[in-house]
Amino acid sequence: MAQHAILVLGATGSTGRRLTGLLRATGHVVRAASRAGETRFDWSVPATWEPAVAGVSSVYVMAPDGTPIDPAFVSLAVERGVRRLVLLSSGGIEAMGDERLMAAERTVRDSGAEWTILRPSWFDQNFDEGFFQPAVMAGEVVMPVGEVRQAFVDAGDIAAVAAAALTRDGHAGQTYEVTGPRSLTFDEAVEIIGRAAGREVRYRGSDEDYLAAMSFSEQAMAEVKAFAALRALGDQPVSDVVHRVTGRPPKPFETYAEEAAASGAWRA
Repeated sequence: MAQHAILVLGATGSTGRRLTGLLRATGHVVRAASRAGETRFDWSVPATWEPAVAGVSSVYVMAPDGTPIDPAFVSLAVERGVRRLVLLSSGGIEAMGDERLMAAERTVRDSGAEWTILRPSWFDQNFDEGFFQPAVMAGEVVMPVGEVRQAFVDAGDIAAVAAAALTRDGHAGQTYEVTGPRSLTFDEAVEIIGRAAGREVRYRGSDEDYLAAMSFSEQAMAEVKAFAALRALGDQPVSDVVHRVTGRPPKPFETYAEEAAASGAWRA
């Protein structure tokens, strides 16, 4: 594929900014797009779509949680010459009934472009950049997944797989379960975080704990049902995707925690 600009949506987010850095470090032309980034892109403002895709050959497709991937954007991108799409999806979406991401996967598969779907597990960075960070600082992480093991994965490894899929042949039509090197219970992950951060952090993993923490809202009740379906899948297996696609092993969770702590992520 001839080199043209690569559009990275969500370029200020956990995977997007790492992907942008990786691509630029290897000499690729990147259009970094977000609502307040170098290139303005907003899923709710269609007028921002065409300038973002003009002259682009490949797109990293993602949307913030709760925002659908609009099929009209994907159609526009393909009409304007985009030939490769890499979608950030998530693992376990069928079990959890995630209609937004299931629809997004159908959209890219039916787009007429080459497509690759990334299905990462829980991001390591949820604990220092994302929604678990305030909970870590407060000393208590509540998530109704019990003691089921999850294959936490580093955002840098997700970005590295995305970079390969965007720039190299051989990944079209692939759905990649992107995981870390081993599965951990949330209790084990939180213990590792606490040790690295030098603070006491405990984990509570029952439905009742979660509902109480979320004030028994209707949304929390729906989320508990979704997480119960995820629990029913059992321990998440580890895949070899990161090593197979990038040629290097994925980052251990302990290394992530040590690096995040050294950066001051959990410093009061």
